[in-house]
Amino acid sequence: MARTGLYKSDVKKARDSLLAQSKNPSVDAVRVALGNTGSKTTIHKYLKELEEEGGGTEGRKASISEALQDLVARLAVQLQEEANARIDTIRAHSADKEKQHSEALTALQKDLHVLSGQLKQAEAAMHQEATAHSHTRETLQRETISRHTLEQQVTDLKERLAENEAHRRSLEEKHQHARDALEHYRQSVKEQRDQDQRRHEQQIQQLQAEMRQLQQSLIVKQDDVTRLNQEGARLVADLAHAQSALYDQQTRGRQFEQKLEALQAVEQYGKAVAARLADKEIQTQAQREQLELSNARVGALTSRVRDLELALAAADAKLAAQQGVAAELRAYLDGRDRVSENQTN
Repeated sequence: MARTGLYKSDVKKARDSLLAQSKNPSVDAVRVALGNTGSKTTIHKYLKELEEEGGGTEGRKASISEALQDLVARLAVQLQEEANARIDTIRAHSADKEKQHSEALTALQKDLHVLSGQLKQAEAAMHQEATAHSHTRETLQRETISRHTLEQQVTDLKERLAENEAHRRSLEEKHQHARDALEHYRQSVKEQRDQDQRRHEQQIQQLQAEMRQLQQSLIVKQDDVTRLNQEGARLVADLAHAQSALYDQQTRGRQFEQKLEALQAVEQYGKAVAARLADKEIQTQAQREQLELSNARVGALTSRVRDLELALAAADAKLAAQQGVAAELRAYLDGRDRVSENQTN
């Protein structure tokens, strides 16, 4: 390390020491004698001045005071000791700095190793999260497709239910029309039967009245046999007419019975229609229950899709956070590397 404040007396002392050792007092030799300190230009300047002084002042050298030479020598020794002490202090301080730098470099290398491990763990965790995110996305896609399929099935079931409901209403209307027709037919048959019965009763009453009149005529006019015979013939004719009317009445009764049988067939058909309508109502109820189950399943799937979407959002946020942490770790490691390189340089 260079000395501060190189004096001409120091150069002279070193030159004299070299001359006493029978060595050539060159600039390099004097600098080595001075402890490799001092500028060569300054040493060369002082040597030149000493050579110039040596030509005309040799006679005066002997007249220099011994006290002055001793003072110069002591000053030179003190300066040398102070310079050496300062050099030792600087060397100790430099050694301490170097030790601190070495310890800091070792700590930084340890931190770098730990952070590298943490970065690898973070990258592995990020890879796992990305894989889980991919699986979650695939699951969401499958559940979305399943939900769309179930919604389409629900729509189809609703359409079928509407068709069945319309068919059921049509059957109910037909059944009601059949009931109305049957009731109308029954009412008309009843009215016709009542009319026939009233007509028959009227004819019987007329016959009974005529028989009473004949009886009265027989009691009152027993002597009029001829007229009674004529009246008997007329009664026979009336009886034949009544028999004919009775026969007609019986014929109409058989027709009424046939009509009743037809009505019974219509009633049986109405019962069959009612049974089919009941079956349709059972099927409709089953389809309604299936629709409710489908709606419940769609609700559950919708809730599950919502949970998967929340899980996906959480996974995205966690992935973004880990990527930010990884970026910060990389930036921190890059900064540590630059600091270590600068300290090393």
